[in-house]
Amino acid sequence: MKKVLIVLLVLFIGMGFVMAAGSSETGKETYDLKISTSQTEQSLIFKAYDTFAKRVNEKSEGRLNVSVFASSQLGNDEDVIEQAIQGAGIAVNTDPARMGTYVNEMGILMMGFFADNYDECLQVTQTETFAGWEAELAAEHGIRVLAFNFYDGPRHFLTNKPINVPADLNGLTIRTIGAPVCIESIAAMGATPLAMAWGEVYNGIQTKAIDGAEAQNTSTYPSKLYEVVDYMSKTGHFQLLQGLICGEKWFETLPADLQNMLIQTAREVGAESAQWVLEEADKAEAQMVKAGLTVGNPDLTPFKVAVEAAYQKLGYLDLRNEIYKEIGKTE
Repeated sequence: MKKVLIVLLVLFIGMGFVMAAGSSETGKETYDLKISTSQTEQSLIFKAYDTFAKRVNEKSEGRLNVSVFASSQLGNDEDVIEQAIQGAGIAVNTDPARMGTYVNEMGILMMGFFADNYDECLQVTQTETFAGWEAELAAEHGIRVLAFNFYDGPRHFLTNKPINVPADLNGLTIRTIGAPVCIESIAAMGATPLAMAWGEVYNGIQTKAIDGAEAQNTSTYPSKLYEVVDYMSKTGHFQLLQGLICGEKWFETLPADLQNMLIQTAREVGAESAQWVLEEADKAEAQMVKAGLTVGNPDLTPFKVAVEAAYQKLGYLDLRNEIYKEIGKTE
């Protein structure tokens, strides 16, 4: 039944796309693109995509009309990605863990302590290995990567006791992203990982259904988790790199100049918005400290040692070594 509904929705959106397609005042054909994100209009990622949409609309002189839809208005991410693959004019905010369900190796970007900061993530997206992943997504899965340099910050532990060493996580149920790379990384560090909708985390901690969460400041602060936890332990174990993807079928309908402009503008705005995130994360932390949150900076060495078990379990050790060679990083 769910598949039937998806097909009907794709047909409906596709009909809307056809009906919307027409000619601009210059007589040239016009195209529509809807951007979907699960985050709210108050989020920085929405601000980034809104900036991208306005810039594309201006650069294309009306030939490409981009609009942004927040809070999963077009459907949950998995369904919207399927719509895009089928040819609808939709772009989706995504992350390496989700893309790892299509190209398994991409999931490594969301492994614990794979990268230490945004700049290292950016270096990875410029390697031949990443280019191979992009090509595989397009050729074998119908997914076109417009940009993968958007960023939502490093993720830290949020609990009611300080986390100074991995042993401090023993016995704690920690909410995390429901992807193998995240679940196995958190488990290797000693916690019991649990996938849970982000909107349920506040109540989950408050009612002691979970003992804490791990998240980035740009989500922790607006969600007010500092009201129900006492400590933030700054491990930065995941670097939340994000991407903007669309369907290859739809992308191939665009003239070459619009294809190039769409990619260039996405990557341009991605780089700009990453700097917004870094600045906002610091401001958010200051506000949470002011509200009473205690922030700790544990030694990361034992956490990095612990997470090696996850790399071993998921078969990522050789891949990590290959990528580190490409970007000139030593472990």
